[in-house]
Amino acid sequence: MTRWNKLVMSIAAAVAVAGAYASGWNVTIINSTGVLNPGSVVTNVPAIVISNPLPQVTFDVANGNPNPILVGDGTSFTNGTFSGVYSINDASNSKSPLTGFNFVVSGFVQGTGRIVWFKKVVDRDTSEVLYDGSGVFLGGAYAGGADGAFSVNVPIALTTPSSNFTVFEVFILDIAGANAPGVDTAGLLLVEQDWVPEPASLIALATGLGALALRRRKK
Repeated sequence: MTRWNKLVMSIAAAVAVAGAYASGWNVTIINSTGVLNPGSVVTNVPAIVISNPLPQVTFDVANGNPNPILVGDGTSFTNGTFSGVYSINDASNSKSPLTGFNFVVSGFVQGTGRIVWFKKVVDRDTSEVLYDGSGVFLGGAYAGGADGAFSVNVPIALTTPSSNFTVFEVFILDIAGANAPGVDTAGLLLVEQDWVPEPASLIALATGLGALALRRRKK
């Protein structure tokens, strides 16, 4: 195969991939709310969605209305939850399936503050559970815990690539209240998911763009 033919094929691959992603993904927020107790105070959490070229969903829990997702810290709340549910699908049926996401969580724990999270991803066509995980952030009163702000960014792979799925996540916050008022704290600031495609799609796009750059350089 001549260099010219290779260049044409590389550019065609890049154009095809770029064109498929240009239309964007369908991202639908189904639920984004919290409940703080005692009092069962419902708080609405803003959701920020980016659908093009790849899905990105951010729950801005620090700006919940009328209250942030925060317990302890001198408030009357001793426990609470945040629930986020959303779906992603490729209406054009032209994109490469998504293979996973970067899971970003930031917040604050102090004393007996604790945040437990659960997350599940389910394929809408097959009902297959593509991911089912959980974790916990602990304040310094717990063995292995640490007081202060935290921020994590964890890459998570789906068991099977998918272009049509629903994401469920729940965060449970509580304090034991053993320390002085205002010391025990559990606060959620940000929950974000940045989705990634099949590696082959990225390779095709990078190869095509590289070929274009090389051709410009030769000219």
